[in-house]
Amino acid sequence: MTTVSQAVAVNARDRPDGAAFIDDDGVTSWAEYDRRATDVAAVLVANGLERGERVAVLLPDGATIHAVFVGAERAGLVVAGIGPRAGRREIEHLVTKTGATALVTPAEHREHHMVALVADLQAAGLPLRRHIVLAADGAIPGPRADTAALAGRALGPDELFLLNSTSGTTGLPKCVMHTQSRWVYFHHLAVEAGELSSDDIFLSAIPAPFGFGIWTAHVTPALLGAPTVVTNHFTAEHTIELIERERVTVLAAVSTQFIMMLASPAMGRHDLSSLRAMFTGGEAVPYERAARFEEETGARVLQFYGSNETGALSRTAMTDTREKRLRTAGRVISGMEVRLFDGDGNDLTATGGPGQPGCRGPATCIGYYDDPEANAKLVRPDGWMLTGDIATIDADGYLSVIGRTSDIIIRGGKNISAPAVEEAVLTHPDIRMAAAVAMPSEVFGERVCLYAAVVSGSTLTLDDICAHLDADGIGKDMWPERLVVVDTLPMASGGKVAKGELRDDIRRRLAEEG
Repeated sequence: MTTVSQAVAVNARDRPDGAAFIDDDGVTSWAEYDRRATDVAAVLVANGLERGERVAVLLPDGATIHAVFVGAERAGLVVAGIGPRAGRREIEHLVTKTGATALVTPAEHREHHMVALVADLQAAGLPLRRHIVLAADGAIPGPRADTAALAGRALGPDELFLLNSTSGTTGLPKCVMHTQSRWVYFHHLAVEAGELSSDDIFLSAIPAPFGFGIWTAHVTPALLGAPTVVTNHFTAEHTIELIERERVTVLAAVSTQFIMMLASPAMGRHDLSSLRAMFTGGEAVPYERAARFEEETGARVLQFYGSNETGALSRTAMTDTREKRLRTAGRVISGMEVRLFDGDGNDLTATGGPGQPGCRGPATCIGYYDDPEANAKLVRPDGWMLTGDIATIDADGYLSVIGRTSDIIIRGGKNISAPAVEEAVLTHPDIRMAAAVAMPSEVFGERVCLYAAVVSGSTLTLDDICAHLDADGIGKDMWPERLVVVDTLPMASGGKVAKGELRDDIRRRLAEEG
């Protein structure tokens, strides 16, 4: 089975001057991609990192992060991917959780001077032995190991190559373990569904450390030998401009991103007729907007249903009708075993549900890293890996998601743990009790609304809470976007907060506000 490293080497040989990446700094050819990846590997090995160690990577999107990922693969190292919006606390948690002994960063990240930050982490006892700071042009400094030192170190397709974070229902992110073989399998599903080829030009608007970004920018373009357009910061206007300028044929974007594109005046000023497919997901696909996107661009909107953990359970394809593409999550994938379970674990598949989807097969991850408690919740004793949704499967094999089992807010395709938000805001001295719930949003799907009971006499504002979270190193993804101050929170039987009442309340408030 081919790995990304092997595919990059083949492309460098067969199409050395062809574009591998087009980013904010220009064009990176396949030959340059291959050379930079080997350069990264040589530096990592020269830094004394042993095969199988973890190297944390915190970089903006662009050609450089992919060269670092492939360089780590060639050095036999496991990448611990840290999302570009991560705050200090998440960085510290992920480095600690993965046991990363090296960290690759730019000189500055979100106003943090990374040398000083890493020194603080090392002083706090984190396992970091090496901090590799990339130059402004993406060059990697330091001594290089010779070619002989790299021999035999490259990771194989079935070895752990990536740890990336995913939100759970409690606490800080968990780390999902990935092999390349699962993404190569996913790649073949995507090629078939989207009728993809080396003639395509991809634009991936999702950061590389996350699953959607991995297959759309790192795996599939390399295996096809196709160019990919990436940018270090998404804006609707710039993305639209890039599609026209580079004649992009395949767009990958979460629903929030293409909704923002539709709302942009730039849509009417640029020719997007080169687009023939858009892969989306991460949240429910809004029918009316997706249909409008198809009508305005001529592209067909496609999706996979699954999660970072399960991979793909179902997919839509170019051959599906619009109704199937946009009103369902697609047909169950024949190579994956998919079942629906009730709350007691009984199999409801024969009836079509509704039930909680579970799956087994080659698209699944190998579990959470060093987290037996979380793995016990993710995978049943009989081996079925569960999603956090409630779904049905019709007589034709099409799956539809109708609800969720977990306390997760999905904002722009990003899973946000409501209990984790609550835990973070409760460190504010003026907050006695807190509950985070999903607030409907036309653009983002859902946003975080915080209900808080405060101490007597407090004049707490949303800005006060966000400033507090920022000072605590909490990334912006976890910040609430609306505050409702209440005397007390409604309680359900069993002593839990009645979040259903709060969700109804925020919907009423929004309706009254027009």
